Amino acid sequence: MNQTQTKKLIYTAICISLGLLLPMVGKIPGANLGAILLPMHIPVLLAGFLCGAPYATFCGMILPPLNYALTGRPAIFPTGISMMFELGAYGCITAVLYRVTKGKVSMSLIGGMLGGRIVMGIANTILWGMQGNTYGFSIFLTGAFVKALPGITIQLIIIPVILYALKKAKLTDLD
Repeated sequence: MNQTQTKKLIYTAICISLGLLLPMVGKIPGANLGAILLPMHIPVLLAGFLCGAPYATFCGMILPPLNYALTGRPAIFPTGISMMFELGAYGCITAVLYRVTKGKVSMSLIGGMLGGRIVMGIANTILWGMQGNTYGFSIFLTGAFVKALPGITIQLIIIPVILYALKKAKLTDLD
């Protein structure tokens, strides 16, 4: 294993750890802050920039079942399964776009967020259909964008700041 692979593994482990810790901050009985603040999304998006597609995809897909095993949330069906696809897509798409755009953080971040939400909509359509329910476009828009607006705003602000700080501290070789 070379130094680059080791660094990616360490960053992936840190992102998974953050993905387990951040949701704990928003655990208030009776309030579903996870669906509003999206705490698992931040470390997965960071993994997309820092670790590349395979590691970031793994990070995104492992976090929902790990969180469920530790805390009982998110419920595995349909939310947890849907989140596995959504977060996996976040990490993968962000990493691929970052490489394709030659280091354009904002474009990669927004593209990854949109792509992940589209994957989530497709997954929810299938999973809800398995239960005999309809996952309509208005439900998708409300959950993916309206209800999630505070979390989206936080992501758009904090991810570039964290990446800049890591680069400035010479903890990453981002362009």
